[in-house]
Amino acid sequence: MGRALRADAERSVRAILEAAERVLAEDANASMEQIAEAAGLTRITVHRRFANRQALLDALAVSAKQQLVDAIEEARPESAPALVALYRVTANVMRVKTTWRFTLSHATAHTDAAAALWEEINGHTTDLLNRAREEGLLAPEADLEWTRQVYYALLSEALNRSGVDESPTAEDPDALATLVIDTLLHGAGPRS
Repeated sequence: MGRALRADAERSVRAILEAAERVLAEDANASMEQIAEAAGLTRITVHRRFANRQALLDALAVSAKQQLVDAIEEARPESAPALVALYRVTANVMRVKTTWRFTLSHATAHTDAAAALWEEINGHTTDLLNRAREEGLLAPEADLEWTRQVYYALLSEALNRSGVDESPTAEDPDALATLVIDTLLHGAGPRS
């Protein structure tokens, strides 16, 4: 009996988080009641899982960051050449960022759990960029901290492009990954 309840609780939490993402993307001031309605649940059920709006926002931040970690690890970046790994990781991250656009683009509380996940994301990214430098994709003197910040900025701009650009590639995570990696490695200059 306990197991069925646990699975039901997990489904409820997932439904609430997914509904919150959709509803808050449309109206950042939406109420817990509106989120409950979108999730197909009662307000009481939502409040049973999340004591208040801040608890829900904290859970959204942790969930989205965990999905980013999972997306990076799913790409198995350590098992492929750095260039292939960069494309895989970037495409996977773009898929998550597109799905969790509101949560990942808005300031959310930085809980200890979210901070730990963010450090894990940064660690994975720095390791991958270090491999890219070792394999000659980046200059030997490249500042990896700066490169990581530029990479994150490119991811954000690609996400912004997918929100407004009507071209078929604007919503294609693989095409966006190509754009991000090509820009990161070659800038706007001609390829040699």
